[in-house]
Amino acid sequence: MATASLFAALLRRSRPRNPSAPSLRTSPFALLGSSRPFSSGPPRSEVVAVEEETAAFEDNLRRRIFRLRLPKRKATDALDRWVGEGRTVTASELRQITKDLMRSQRYKHALEIITWMDSNGPFPLSSSDHASRLDLIIKVHTVAEAEIYFKKLTTSASKKDAAFPLLHYYVKARDLQKAESLMSMLQNCGLAVDAHPFNEMMKLYMATDKFKSVTHVIQYMLRSKISLNVLSYNLWMNACGKLSGIASAEMVLMKMINDKNVEVGWSTYSTLANIYTNSGYIDKAYDALRVAEEKLSMTKRLGYYFIMTNYAALSDRDGVLRLWESSKKVPGRITCTNYMCVILCLVRVGDIQEAERIFRAWESECRNYDVRVSNVLLGAYMRNGWMHKAESLHLHTLKKGACPNYKTWEILMEGWVNDRHMDRAVEAMKKGFSMLKDCQWRPPAAILMSIAEYFEEHGSVDEAKTFVEVLRGLGLMDLPLYKLFLRTHIKAGRVVPNILRMTGQDQIDLDEETLSLIQCMSNVSSTVDDDFLCQN
Repeated sequence: MATASLFAALLRRSRPRNPSAPSLRTSPFALLGSSRPFSSGPPRSEVVAVEEETAAFEDNLRRRIFRLRLPKRKATDALDRWVGEGRTVTASELRQITKDLMRSQRYKHALEIITWMDSNGPFPLSSSDHASRLDLIIKVHTVAEAEIYFKKLTTSASKKDAAFPLLHYYVKARDLQKAESLMSMLQNCGLAVDAHPFNEMMKLYMATDKFKSVTHVIQYMLRSKISLNVLSYNLWMNACGKLSGIASAEMVLMKMINDKNVEVGWSTYSTLANIYTNSGYIDKAYDALRVAEEKLSMTKRLGYYFIMTNYAALSDRDGVLRLWESSKKVPGRITCTNYMCVILCLVRVGDIQEAERIFRAWESECRNYDVRVSNVLLGAYMRNGWMHKAESLHLHTLKKGACPNYKTWEILMEGWVNDRHMDRAVEAMKKGFSMLKDCQWRPPAAILMSIAEYFEEHGSVDEAKTFVEVLRGLGLMDLPLYKLFLRTHIKAGRVVPNILRMTGQDQIDLDEETLSLIQCMSNVSSTVDDDFLCQN
């Protein structure tokens, strides 16, 4: 009763912005788990199209650089030619071009411009330039090179700004040790003076289930008189919900409402709704979502998709569709990411037919075919066992000009493994592996086992050998896979004499069964796999 009164008081104190939002009391069907918002990288093709279209009217430095297109062509060459022609260039112009290239994910060219600024003319790098350069070094080269660059920075302002992209990388990689070490350095040097680095640490602690550490960060910020922002409160609320339940989360909301330096908006009530949903308080979740909808902006579309995922977690199809229709009234073009979110939400609530209808609407409007959108529907077909529809959609997207990515091949690979079409699954696996230079894809372990079992069943030693070579290069070999590899050779009457060295290099601890298989293989009086011996 006390909790209900508290929440009622909080609702009365909230300041609605959108009075036309409807009252929501629809009963949900079932919980679908966390309503974390769908996220994805920005649609590169759309951004590039817009940037190049605006640059195509006159001969200027920006247009010359954007016309380079291929990463192997150097932006520095275009800059040198421009200056060699007697033309002028300003630092603000170069910074804007760099920013536009980064938005278009043309990171190599962006890094070349900042490097050129540092080496040519009166262009001293600002602290924000150093931050951008470090971020680009991570994207283009390695984090190790970025760390070396960071250590060479001499001014406090540069270190403060450049530390954030480095910390963000550690958080994304869930590298707790390096993140805490960097944060400790910032605090010791007096450079952690606002909420942003602390928010990054709290994100990491939430991702690694260290909820108590989130509250420790908050207490440090309060003691140090570092102002909390909206994200700080949202992360604190989430941690309290995990640690102590909804009453604790509601007390954080009360503190936030009483903080005159922050404005409680849709994101906070979306977070609260997620806590209620996961705790089984469905009516309270709907109450929070009603307030969240009232606070949505009529000029920004982001909040609509966060709240849409809340309704998907409640299996509320009508809520998903209502938010979708409302989002279309917001000015501006609906992006591929927006379409991906609504299609995913409809898949989660089981309305495949409506997801297909919206997918067709996207196809009719898209400028460049983004395979990530079709992958959402492709995955739904695979999980439902509709591989005939998945294959048909795949062929359809190829005709439309889509370029399959590693996720496309993973979905098809898993579907074909489930249908025991192993020859197709192996082919999809090979195509997925061929893209590993551009991503960090790792196939599901169960799928790898199924393919290895297929090789054993058919005695496909040569294919198994290639398979193992690739997996070893990726660090994916384990004891069960080695056992299947040994059984494949035994069945085919083939021997790999350096198996002990291979398992040793891969740091595999052998059990009695494996040693028995190795002994059995050694007794096979047939072909020694000389090619594999030479390669390993």
